[in-house]
Amino acid sequence: MSVVGDGTERGDGGVDEPGWDVDPDDESGAAVVAAVGRQIKAWREAAGLRACELGLALGYGEDLVYKVEGGRRIPRPEFMDGVDRAVGAGGKLAAMKSDLAEVRYPKKIRELAKLEAAAVEVLAYCNSSVHGLLQTTEYARALFSMRQPAYPQEEIERGVVARMARQAIFERSPAPTLGFVLEEVVLRRPLGGKMVLRRQLEHLLSMGELRNVTVQVMPMDRVEHAGIDGEIQVLKFKDGTAVGRSEGAFGGRPVSDPKHVRILDLRCGMIRAQALTPPESTAFIEQVLGET
Repeated sequence: MSVVGDGTERGDGGVDEPGWDVDPDDESGAAVVAAVGRQIKAWREAAGLRACELGLALGYGEDLVYKVEGGRRIPRPEFMDGVDRAVGAGGKLAAMKSDLAEVRYPKKIRELAKLEAAAVEVLAYCNSSVHGLLQTTEYARALFSMRQPAYPQEEIERGVVARMARQAIFERSPAPTLGFVLEEVVLRRPLGGKMVLRRQLEHLLSMGELRNVTVQVMPMDRVEHAGIDGEIQVLKFKDGTAVGRSEGAFGGRPVSDPKHVRILDLRCGMIRAQALTPPESTAFIEQVLGET
């Protein structure tokens, strides 16, 4: 999956690819990008090409080539394919796309994606927006676009691509068990506009049809609510361990201590018991969709 933005015309006639700068705090990611950059430079020099000539061959500016070679810019897959052809690397540079695939995303998102990819069960309660694993592309883009201070456009797209990549969890076999509880207000708040919300509600209905996915709604009229302290997520793994996080517990930090995880797991269980049943939730979402 890739998102290609519009290039910015440069004075030398090339285009500075709207890629992503390297996070200086992401040491492991920066090391990968730097190593790829050195390989590109070595192949370019061996082919007898100047940076401006390689940029011209690729349709990008000379400055971008220097940024990539210097490990300051994460190249897109199509850039790697183009460089490979231009310098005659015979697929050796293109093969590095897999090394770059993960570091394209922010470090904390990579860590979360790894946990989700290893989980056999995911339980989540959401009170402000639809859970990332259930979001449509346009809903996710709306969320990133409204953050303050405002994100640069390339960071918005980076966040959207990373969030959509996490949804590979639905393609796993054997499939993990996924349970989500959403507050009623989440279904009614038209983030991104009514059409964005309508398509998001339709997506929730289709996801709820999956045998391994449960989508429940916590209605506003409940007088008892175990999730009043904020959002909760618990991920359980096949070796019996688990990781959890809650806005209202343990300082909002991820926890793996069995005693702490049990508390969050208990809260998730109570929230699910207090929410509408899955069939009731489906009917409720359909009702809201009809009203939207």
